[in-house]
Amino acid sequence: MATDAPTGSGRAAVVLEVDGPDGTRSVRVSSPDRVLWPDVGVTKLELAEYLVAVGGAFVEANGDRPVALQRLPEGIEGEEFFSKSPPRGVPAWIRDTMVTFPSARRHPMLVIDEPAAAVWMAQMNTIVFHPWPSRAEDIDHPDQLRMDLDPQPGVGYRDAVRAAPVLRAILEEAGLTPYVKTSGSRGLHVYAPIEPTHDFIDVRHAVIAAGRELERRMPTEVTTAWWKEERGERVFVDFNQSARDRTIAGAYSPRARPGAPVSTPLRWEELDSADPAVFTVRSVAARLREHGDPWHGMAEHRGALDVLLGWWERDVAAGIGELPYPPEYPKMPGEPPRVQPSRARKPSE
Repeated sequence: MATDAPTGSGRAAVVLEVDGPDGTRSVRVSSPDRVLWPDVGVTKLELAEYLVAVGGAFVEANGDRPVALQRLPEGIEGEEFFSKSPPRGVPAWIRDTMVTFPSARRHPMLVIDEPAAAVWMAQMNTIVFHPWPSRAEDIDHPDQLRMDLDPQPGVGYRDAVRAAPVLRAILEEAGLTPYVKTSGSRGLHVYAPIEPTHDFIDVRHAVIAAGRELERRMPTEVTTAWWKEERGERVFVDFNQSARDRTIAGAYSPRARPGAPVSTPLRWEELDSADPAVFTVRSVAARLREHGDPWHGMAEHRGALDVLLGWWERDVAAGIGELPYPPEYPKMPGEPPRVQPSRARKPSE
């Protein structure tokens, strides 16, 4: 339910009544008619109402995790910034959790426990929600393995669609239960719930191992090459999205792209026919009501990383070891030089 409320400047605001586990919260949405996606006219109020409509599935997918907020006060054509620290004015009923970053810096991050928290974050101009792969009570041990299939220039979404079932088979061979969603852009995200028994380094190594196996099976279509000059027209398995403090848009999160797209969970059997362009802030709530949530109950199917980490050790023994971390990370053990190949000195130089 929404009601109008005057603001101090005379502009109308809207108060949304949002149901949750502790009752109904009244969340004020200022500037409700501000257009966030100019190409399709989607407003701030529509975004907030979307988050209410998909609230249960949104919280199941993204809740109980530190979440970084991609905020765009003037909409997708304006400036953006990421909030990892809590913004000012956080309501007392929104939880936070202490997080240690790769730099060893520590500060709290917000946690979503109910739909009203996501609506308040939208009030603070959040468009994209970036949850961590670990839970608030155990930050250091991810309970999700995430693989980002990122088509490079010259290839597109359909190329990611061809790679995803092969990746699914690989993960199933490794004893995991994979799930898939659109990225809300040109690619796909494949997740597998895992037991929270390994740190980020191990999980990243497991992702690399799975990515290399996918590359072996589809060598002309898939690459794990970190340097863009080596990727070619292939789908890149972005293994560094599994590094600590690197996140991807959460399930049911809108994206800051034309059309107001949403990163949308799919059933594997609909992957071939699904058109990511139709999954938007204006359509996904109806899809959820009609077809249910393909990711419901995902956390109940956690698997172990033993097989993937065995593949990693096999590759290390064969001389195929660590890959570069992103440039802002401290140097990691066994990591090769962070110099793109075309600029690296030759041994004779």
